[in-house]
Amino acid sequence: MNSSRKQYRFLFAAGGTGGHLYPAVAVAEEIKKIKPESEILFVGTKDRIEGRVIPKLGYKFKSIWIKGFARKFNWSNLLFPFRLLISMFQSLVISMKFKPKVAIGTGGYVAGPSIWAASVMGAKIILMESNSYPGITTRLLEHYADEVHLSFDISKKYLRRQNILKVTGNPVRENLGTINKAEAKKNFGLDENKRTILVLGGSLGASSINNAIEKSLNTVIENNLQMIWQTGKNYYERYKKLNFAAVKIFDFLEDMNKAYSACDLLVARAGATTIAELTVLGLPAILIPSPNVAENHQYHNAKALVDKIAALMIQDDELNSKLLETILSVINDSKKLEELSFNAKSLAKPNAAREIALNAIKYAQTV
Repeated sequence: MNSSRKQYRFLFAAGGTGGHLYPAVAVAEEIKKIKPESEILFVGTKDRIEGRVIPKLGYKFKSIWIKGFARKFNWSNLLFPFRLLISMFQSLVISMKFKPKVAIGTGGYVAGPSIWAASVMGAKIILMESNSYPGITTRLLEHYADEVHLSFDISKKYLRRQNILKVTGNPVRENLGTINKAEAKKNFGLDENKRTILVLGGSLGASSINNAIEKSLNTVIENNLQMIWQTGKNYYERYKKLNFAAVKIFDFLEDMNKAYSACDLLVARAGATTIAELTVLGLPAILIPSPNVAENHQYHNAKALVDKIAALMIQDDELNSKLLETILSVINDSKKLEELSFNAKSLAKPNAAREIALNAIKYAQTV
């Protein structure tokens, strides 16, 4: 191993969900572009998204035994102290062998043991927090960090070490962009002259969103509108029969650039990745925070945009009574669409991945 490869070694502790994983991947890709000789290791759990995605992307991957603590009572919670201790030992072994110069954590339970162990081994620590209300892992690891990169300015008030906080934004994938709207609609077999609603409930789907959309379909079509509807893999079989000229139904959308390009109004959960992408692209959006996430962080994500008149928000238990009315009032109001789009784009931080990568490289040069 040459000295340059020894110098540029980066450990990423990221996973559990795509919202924790993909921002880390975006930063890793930037590091490789700037310093191709860098060695990068991802640490996660083998049975979650990182165990599938990271090896396919060609990065080294090591797994630890950690598992999240269920908010509702679950017998597996009794194993949590043992999982944590074993994961801390595994993480120490990983860091002793890999000798990272910089460790980057993106929140979530995976980051805890891995970032702690890297810190013990003398690595510089960078944390990335994508949600407006910082998760418990970020709040606990803040003590070890050299920098904490935030997506929202409002997040600062929840953290103690104000001097290390940077509002950099949430890194998005490098190839995020849009194509011609009319062409994108034609690619989906839709009318290029009709306004189009894009519905996203996540890769697995959201039952409440799907139910409300199903009840609204006839009225949406009667109003000369059309829809691209990602039901999620868990719900596709139930709804695929509703696929026809003005409604295109998918279990999962592989090419999000085309979907975003065709979209005049986005209806989606308020995950941090969705927030980052809609602001970069300036998409008018109705956000529906998931009630099933830790610390209600999707509500805080959505509210950060609503407060800037950069999106609208409907609570999950209000979907059946408010979703259709809100869609119809917004999508036929060109001024409102333009206002939401302009304000959303004004909040975007498209260079987040590069900024964090440059800082990580700078730290590697000083260790």
